Amino acid sequence: MVEGAQDVRRTRVTAQLRELRFDAGSLSLNLIATVGRRPITPVERMGDIDRLRAWCEGVRLAVHPDEDLAGLLKALHDLRACAYDVTVGYLHRHAPREESVRLLNQLARVHPPAPRLEVDADGLPAAASSPGLSAPALLSLIARDLITLLSDPMRRQTLRECDSQICRMLYLDAAQGRPRKWCSMQRCGNSTKAARHRRHREKAGDLPRPPGRPTTPSEPWSAEQ
Repeated sequence: MVEGAQDVRRTRVTAQLRELRFDAGSLSLNLIATVGRRPITPVERMGDIDRLRAWCEGVRLAVHPDEDLAGLLKALHDLRACAYDVTVGYLHRHAPREESVRLLNQLARVHPPAPRLEVDADGLPAAASSPGLSAPALLSLIARDLITLLSDPMRRQTLRECDSQICRMLYLDAAQGRPRKWCSMQRCGNSTKAARHRRHREKAGDLPRPPGRPTTPSEPWSAEQ
């Protein structure tokens, strides 16, 4: 591959790695997924106000226009860290930090707005108009979502951690039958299988090892999550 093509490939890969993901299965897990490649080389996916707006749009939550978005972004980062600590603690059977549990419970005390049904002139359900959520209400929705998830024996049994060593995304497995190993077959499943196939061919001497490629990880350096 020529040098110019390598630069294009690296740019595309970086853009994919920083994409927001909304396929974790719940609001709180989608927040946790705004950091990629945990815990080895964390990549921030919601690092500024524009990305905050994009995330809110992706999870279909509107924020009140008078809210301090910079302050909300910081609060979401704090909540995200606690949510990850509690959730991965459950998966790996170790106790979370006390401050993580304390913050989740503190944020959940705020009562978010009650849902409101509106109908149009034909008497059919219509989209409810809303001025947007306050920052405390938004944080409460996320904290309550995680508490409800982890308190439900049936739902928490579907909680998974992606089998890809360079992804480890937390998600709910809604598949019937065999449990899913990867957060996404298109992203992690295919890249893991391709890497495994290439290692087998290299071991058999069918392929030369690309320069700069690590020898120990289970997936290639360019695999993206």
